[in-house]
Amino acid sequence: MSTADKLARLRQLRVDARLGGGEGRIEQQHERGKLTARERLELLLDDDSFGELDALVTHRTTEFGLDDERYLGDGVVTGHGTIDGRTVFVYAQDFTVFGGSLSEAHAEKICKVMDLAMETGAPIIGLADSGGARIQEGVVSLGGYAEIFLRNTLASGVVPQISVVLGPCAGGAVYSPAITDFTVMVDGSSYMFVTGPTVVKTVTHEEIDLEGLGGARVHNEVSGVAHFLAPGEPQALELTRRIVGYLPSNNVDLPPRAGEWQPPDRAGDALDSLIPDSAQRSYDMHQVVRGIVDAGSFTEVHEHFARNVICGLARIEGRPVGIVAQQPEVLAGVLDIDASDKAGRFVRFCDCFNIPLVTLVDVPGFLPGVDQEHRGIIRHGAKLLYAYSEATVPKLTVIIRKAYGGAYDVMSSKHIGGDLNFAWPTAEIAVMGVDGAVEIIFRDRIADAADGDAEREQLVAEYQERFANPYVAAARGYVDEVILPSETRARLAAGLTVLEGKRRAVPARKHGNIPL
Repeated sequence: MSTADKLARLRQLRVDARLGGGEGRIEQQHERGKLTARERLELLLDDDSFGELDALVTHRTTEFGLDDERYLGDGVVTGHGTIDGRTVFVYAQDFTVFGGSLSEAHAEKICKVMDLAMETGAPIIGLADSGGARIQEGVVSLGGYAEIFLRNTLASGVVPQISVVLGPCAGGAVYSPAITDFTVMVDGSSYMFVTGPTVVKTVTHEEIDLEGLGGARVHNEVSGVAHFLAPGEPQALELTRRIVGYLPSNNVDLPPRAGEWQPPDRAGDALDSLIPDSAQRSYDMHQVVRGIVDAGSFTEVHEHFARNVICGLARIEGRPVGIVAQQPEVLAGVLDIDASDKAGRFVRFCDCFNIPLVTLVDVPGFLPGVDQEHRGIIRHGAKLLYAYSEATVPKLTVIIRKAYGGAYDVMSSKHIGGDLNFAWPTAEIAVMGVDGAVEIIFRDRIADAADGDAEREQLVAEYQERFANPYVAAARGYVDEVILPSETRARLAAGLTVLEGKRRAVPARKHGNIPL
C-alpha cells in the first residue's frame, strides 16, 4: 500500500468515525429533537478547540452477533477542548451507536479522559445519552461503570465535575451524575431512574410514565437529584459553559475573576426600604441578592428544589462567590430537611473549590412537626452545621432579619467560624420569636393580669426593644458591625479583598464523618 493510500485510509476512517451509527440513525436522532454527540460538543466548547481521543476504538465482543457490528468510537466521543480559553476534558455518549450503551471499551475511553483531567487539574464534563449497560457484555460492562464511579469519587473535590443529561440515563448509569458536582437536565427529553416504568409496575404495581418517574422536572423539583433545568439542549450546554466560568480548574487554583463587571441591577438605596415593618410580612430575598451582586451574574443552583433556601453562584466586583440565603416568601424561610441538604451540599462544593461564601440570614428556625422529626431533621440539619463548620473558605454573613434558635448558630455564625459577620438594623437575634419568648417567660404574669392581652402586648414591645435587635450580639462581638442595608455590597466587596489570602489550619485526619 502506497503512502497516498495509507493517508486516504486514515481520512476515510475519520469520516466513518464522525458518522457514528450512520446517517440513518443520525436522522432518527434529529427527528427526536436531539443533537448528536459531536454537535453537542461543538456547542459546548470554544470553536475549533476540540481534540478528540480514541476515535478509532471499537468493542471486543464476539457474542450475540456483535462481531459483525462494530462502529468506530464505540458509542462515546471523548477528548479535550476549551471553554472561554480554559482547558476541560469531555465525553459525549453517542445514542446512534447501540443506543449509547456502555461497553468495556466505551468505559475505558471515559476513564482515560477522567484520568487525564485529574493529572492535569482540569474540569470533567460528561454528556449522558445512554440506554445503560450493554447487556451483551454482561459483567464486563458493569465493571466499566464501577471504574467510572471510582474515578468520580477520586476526582470529587479535586476537579469540578459536571453531568449534562441529554437523553435517557438509567440503571447503574445514574450514579455517576449523582456523584458529580452539578447535574443539568433538559425539560421533556432527559430521564434518570434506577429502574424504569415497566419494572416499577411489575414490582410495586404502580403505573407511571418516563416523565413522571424520572423526568427533568421531577428531579429538579421533587427529588433534588438535578441542579439545573434547561428548556432545550443548546440552553443546557450554554448554561454549562456559564457554570464553568465561575469555577477554578481545580482545588488548588482560585476562581477566575472577571475583568469587567457591572454594578448591581438594583440600587443599594432600595435595600434600605425593603424590609417590612411587620415581622409577619414577607419579602423576596432575590431582591437583596440583586442589590449586592454584579448585574446579571447570579446563577441559581437547585432553583426549583427546596425553595425556602436560595443557593447560587454570583460575582461581587468580579469575584466569584457562593450565595446561601433564606427565602421568606417560601415557608417563611424556615430550614427543613430538603433545605438543609441543599444548602449543606452547596456549601461543601464552594469550600472544595475556594469559592467564598456569602450567607444572607432570615431564618425563624427549623421546621417543627412529627414528620420532620421522624424523617431526621436533626441529622439533616446537622449536615448544614457540619458543612459550615468545616469550610475554610472566606465566610461572610449578613443577618437581614430573623436569626432564631439553633438556626442562628447554623447559618455561618461567628461561633462556627464566620469571618465577617454583619447585621442590618432590622436583625432579630434571639433564642426564639418575641411572641413565643414572652409567652414562656411571662406566662404567670400574663395569666394574673386584669387585661391579659394588653399585658402581653406591652411585654412583647418591651422584650422586642431589649432583645429583638442586633445590638446585644454586637456588644459581645458576635456581630462585627451593624450596617445600613445600602452599605452591604461595599462591605462585602472589601471583606472579600481582605480575606483573599485567608489560611486556616485544621487538625490532621483522613476525613471527618459527616452525618449522612
